[in-house]
Amino acid sequence: MKAIVYHRYGSAEVLKLEDIPKPIPKDDHVLIRVRAAALNPIDWRMLQGVPFIFRMMMKMKLPSDAQPVGIGRDVAGIVEAIGKDVTQFKVGDEVFGNCEAAVAEYARAKESAVVTKPGAVTFEQAASIPVAGLTALQGLRDKGKLQSGQKALVNGAAGGVGTFAVQVAKSLGAEVTGVCSGANVEMVRSIGADKVIDYTKADFTKGSERYDVMLDCVSSKSFSMCRSVMKPEGRYVIVGGGHDAGIMTFSLYALKTVAQSSFSKQKAVMFVARSNQHDLALLGDVIATGKMTPVIDRICKLDETPEALAYLERGHARGKVLIAIGD
Repeated sequence: MKAIVYHRYGSAEVLKLEDIPKPIPKDDHVLIRVRAAALNPIDWRMLQGVPFIFRMMMKMKLPSDAQPVGIGRDVAGIVEAIGKDVTQFKVGDEVFGNCEAAVAEYARAKESAVVTKPGAVTFEQAASIPVAGLTALQGLRDKGKLQSGQKALVNGAAGGVGTFAVQVAKSLGAEVTGVCSGANVEMVRSIGADKVIDYTKADFTKGSERYDVMLDCVSSKSFSMCRSVMKPEGRYVIVGGGHDAGIMTFSLYALKTVAQSSFSKQKAVMFVARSNQHDLALLGDVIATGKMTPVIDRICKLDETPEALAYLERGHARGKVLIAIGD
């Protein structure tokens, strides 16, 4: 099968389109014929290489000439084969969810990490959901504890997580303020933001509004700066870092921020979304009804993945960058 892989760490130009063996599903896995995959910032961050301790924690393979590593964690496609312990799916089912090495003609995923794709949702829309959608939903609902009638701010509202977060916050009944560049103001407003702040013209940390929950997708402002516009018991949820920050730098910053907040009623929380069938199905159903719409910047072909990832890394994508594969 054809797949995008890399043999050494680096930037997008180390990605290669190669023929590699088709994965064999484990007992509790499904083999998916991939129709679409989504790229996320974690892909280019991992491609750059991460410290040994992170590789151990995330059980990452070390790329080499003999052992290329694939990219992509968001997948949508058709079940090609199932492991002997799989009971929820059969060959031919259309599914979406989380996996490893999604940017390929075939990908292997745990049965518990995928759900049935609603018929009204395209493969591209479905592939856009897992990482970004789960991060937005779990970040606001579970970590931010956002309630109806509260005020939420999304910093980085035009990105993959941000565009989902604006819509999730609205669905939870919040008044939503999005922060983005001037070029994206109308788009962020069109997906439901009640107010939009152009960060090139105004500093949201110096405004008069006070927020119950802040979801920070870009970490462009420190927690100490954001506290001035948070309510006394507001929650600051960190889900992403700046494009210039590596995984180690961002993780240390986030841990320091969380530690600092332990002395205040205004709490900072850092988390990584967990694959969850209930939440995946919930997001799929909401999109199927038209109450939420994934924002897709562009859809590229498999052999265009290096250019697509380089574009995402530059930090100006509006919503999601997708890779379409197969028919």
